[in-house]
Amino acid sequence: MSPVVIIDKIPPLQRKLILVLLDATAIATAFYLALIIQYPNITLTTPTSFHLKGLVALMAVRIGIFFWFGLYDLIWKYASVFELGRIFKAVSLGTVAMIAVQLVLTSDRIPGRVLVVESLINLLSIGGIRFSLRLYRDYLIHLDNRYSSTIKEPVLIIGAGDGGELIAREIKKNPRSVYTVVGFVDDNPSKLDKTIHQIPIVGTIDTLPELAEQFNVKTVIIAIPSASGNLIRRIMSRCESAGLHSKITPNLSEVLTGRVQISQVRDVAIEDLLGREVIETDISSISAYLSNANVMITGAGGSIGSELARQITGFSPKSLILVDHAETDLYQIDMEIRKIAPALTIHPVVADVKDSLRLNQVFGELKPTVVFHAAAYKHVPLMEINTEEVVLNNILGTRTLLELSGHHQVAEFVLISTDKAVRPTSAMGATKRLCEVLYQFAQEKYPHTKFTAVRFGNVLGSQGSVVPLFKQQIEQGGPVTVTHPDITRYFMTIPEAIRLIIQAGALAKGGELFILDMGDPVKVVNLAADLIKLSGFSESDIKIQFTGLRPGEKLHEELFFDKRSLQDTPHKKIFVSRAFDHNLDPIEPQISVLLDSCYHISSAQLKETLLSLAHQTFPETEIIQSRTR
Repeated sequence: MSPVVIIDKIPPLQRKLILVLLDATAIATAFYLALIIQYPNITLTTPTSFHLKGLVALMAVRIGIFFWFGLYDLIWKYASVFELGRIFKAVSLGTVAMIAVQLVLTSDRIPGRVLVVESLINLLSIGGIRFSLRLYRDYLIHLDNRYSSTIKEPVLIIGAGDGGELIAREIKKNPRSVYTVVGFVDDNPSKLDKTIHQIPIVGTIDTLPELAEQFNVKTVIIAIPSASGNLIRRIMSRCESAGLHSKITPNLSEVLTGRVQISQVRDVAIEDLLGREVIETDISSISAYLSNANVMITGAGGSIGSELARQITGFSPKSLILVDHAETDLYQIDMEIRKIAPALTIHPVVADVKDSLRLNQVFGELKPTVVFHAAAYKHVPLMEINTEEVVLNNILGTRTLLELSGHHQVAEFVLISTDKAVRPTSAMGATKRLCEVLYQFAQEKYPHTKFTAVRFGNVLGSQGSVVPLFKQQIEQGGPVTVTHPDITRYFMTIPEAIRLIIQAGALAKGGELFILDMGDPVKVVNLAADLIKLSGFSESDIKIQFTGLRPGEKLHEELFFDKRSLQDTPHKKIFVSRAFDHNLDPIEPQISVLLDSCYHISSAQLKETLLSLAHQTFPETEIIQSRTR
């Protein structure tokens, strides 16, 4: 067995005891050295009461403070300047504490100048012990790597910054790593011909084909956590021309969720090619409304609801109330959250959002204070032939939750909406537009509750997203089906969308419609082509087939009716829309009539009435514009 593995397998309690014994030896040595330095003629062969009492007191004070500072809990194989600073503070405080202790002693005090010299020696010895342990471990790793029979694959790291340095360090320190780093690649000319951890910076991204041949490399690791989508595409293009396989470190958004380490590498994914910048959130404002709150999430088993549950867990709610009518999905997210936060109170509730009696019971017993309403039917073509169900589930379900939230005096209600609510052409989009209207009525009726809505576009990897469909089609050998060569959509990763939703909740004062900045729309055909390449194929291997727009489907989606209606918020990625600048009072009774007529008129009549009603919710000029487009 490797000596490094043996060291790492020493139980924590034994490691702690070894360090305490080493520290006690170092303190005693420093004490007697300080005495000799200050009193060269002192005789130490016969210990005196002064020696023994002072040493015992000194050891007790210093080791007690070391425990207080957590010096026995640190992982010293990662020791750095930060840990050295902690040692300095612990030794300094120990010296001050020892002086204070001596004030209550009537005799056998250690002279101040001895304490000063002893503390300086201690600083060197205590720090030396810990860094020696790290150096010794690194030396053993070096021997392991040098004499290992395992053949390691040479790799180039793209990015000679903090991310690249971290990956190189982790690869060098891990004796079980299958890689050995032969060089860094970086476009910064000032870094060329320099070294990091004795590894040279050998060239630029454009020289990747030549570097791959020179160093016999088949794999590169992209270690630029903040890289833009265009940069990743450029790197991928050079890798493709050189026949290189590419790995990538997680982007900053992934790291901030806490579920991955930046040192973990994976294959390049479609999310990386979008290259969206990391989203910053105001932790204090979010904590103010989620910490110690009873948070209800509807549609908790879906892609949006489940990610809401994961991220909200990090803000220490009092309880999570997970509501879904699909028991399997609900069971899975319930088990996942229990594993993430075993101390959190979780209430998995199997319920239909249309069932007011059941939900009233839940509200009465579990008393939610914040509600995130993510439950909705979202699949456009499927809902075109199931209009009755999308009307009842989306509109009646939302109205039921709004009424119960107001009646039970919930503090905040956040409705999840969609860009398909803007000038809707589908039944699903029309229902979501009417939901955007309903929360406004609820705000007027229940002013003590803050009702708000958040509108955004497609999320990658969600249930019903094109990405899982494309991946399945690629696995089956194609073709990949795209409805139209010019169709575009807004895309965002699920974690970043949820972070913005939660942040919007913190900005809410009541009645706002928040719109998320989705960046530029993406051509779906380009998305399909990227997925084909990332799967290791070319478009000659996997064909793209155009099938024509489906019922209710638009060529281009929009996030707002009129850009002039948008206002900035304190968060640069969130806008608020003045979407309701005319009288909507006549709409409310018409929504009730629509719900009552669901099973009494034909699906075609229901859809026509639904779309007509949705279009009445924005000004006539907007109706004319939408009809002429």
